[in-house]
Amino acid sequence: MLTQLTSSLRSLELPLRICLAGSTLDLGPDPRVTLEIRDPSLLQELASPTLDKLGEAFIQQRMDIHGAIMDVIAVADRMSKSLLGDLPAESSAPRKAHDKATDAEAISYHYDLSNDFYALWLDPEMIYSCGYFRHASDSLAKAQIQKLDHLCRKLRLKPGERLLDVGCGWGGLARHAAREYGVSVVGITLSQAQLKLARERVAAQGLSHQVHLELLDYRDLKGGEQFDKVVSVGMFEHVGHVNLDRYFAILHEQVKPGGLVMNHGITAKYTDGRQVGRGAGQFIGRYVFPHGELPHLAMAVASMSEQGLEVVDVESLRLHYARTLEHWSANLEARLDEASAYVDDRALRIWRIYLAGCAYGFARNWMNIHQILAVKPLPDGQHQLPWTRADLYR
Repeated sequence: MLTQLTSSLRSLELPLRICLAGSTLDLGPDPRVTLEIRDPSLLQELASPTLDKLGEAFIQQRMDIHGAIMDVIAVADRMSKSLLGDLPAESSAPRKAHDKATDAEAISYHYDLSNDFYALWLDPEMIYSCGYFRHASDSLAKAQIQKLDHLCRKLRLKPGERLLDVGCGWGGLARHAAREYGVSVVGITLSQAQLKLARERVAAQGLSHQVHLELLDYRDLKGGEQFDKVVSVGMFEHVGHVNLDRYFAILHEQVKPGGLVMNHGITAKYTDGRQVGRGAGQFIGRYVFPHGELPHLAMAVASMSEQGLEVVDVESLRLHYARTLEHWSANLEARLDEASAYVDDRALRIWRIYLAGCAYGFARNWMNIHQILAVKPLPDGQHQLPWTRADLYR
């Protein structure tokens, strides 16, 4: 039945072996990846292999893959690009609805999967965001502590200050800021599973008097100018383009005059926020981050500025995130049997493709990630930031 493959596919020089019903076809010498076809009707679809179609066929068990997962992603991309070229992304990004119920459901879908599952491949502090590698050889655990410290130093945290952590996850940043910098932290999340474990870890480390974590939507924050500093890591990807101004207006409202706001998040390649072509973005939106939207850096900076926050520093960590994701993917691949005890086969297939695919995509500039530091100027327009960045690197 492999004779049904189109001549264009058969002519590809790829390190790929295709198997179906006992027959095999090598598309190049020394195949590193084997594609085992379970559903013969998939052969016709391989003539137009968008990345979302390939990923979907895998999670639906219409095919199996054998080989190192990073090789699988690279071969899939080469196959797709060879047959389809660089298909343009949609000309504009359709805006998605983001009400409280929809956002809570989307957060629960992704983050309430299983704390034990996440613990298999994250670092010991369970930091689910980009690490900061001072050296290429840094371990994941070291890079994550360095990232937490990098954020705290950029925020110039001082003992006795109050910090708001929007989207606090499993509480790693809140605990680090309280323990190492002597601040009081209020952290909010929409994930009940994250909150439960985060509170347990706060109590176990004797930080309950400094760290208060709660289940709360950022739109339900009360009062104003309560905090000296505000930090948000890996959160604004869930906010949506339509709510971006409101989100930054709330951060502006919560911080005191002269205070700092740090937004750390994934950003789009294209200025209008549309997804990359050949289906990679569609796969993530359908199976990994429902209702997620990536603003471009320019969109984020414009929104912050319009809400009265003065952007004072921007740093891209794109290659840091590629390295972080490589670690995560390798950790998961090494513990697939254990992972299968916590999530079903479909979810595990999604996460294998997602982690390796994002490592590949960040390395190739399909998307970026930026730390954007802003200040809420004092009434006279002044602020008290150092004149240089030298203090960050002492």
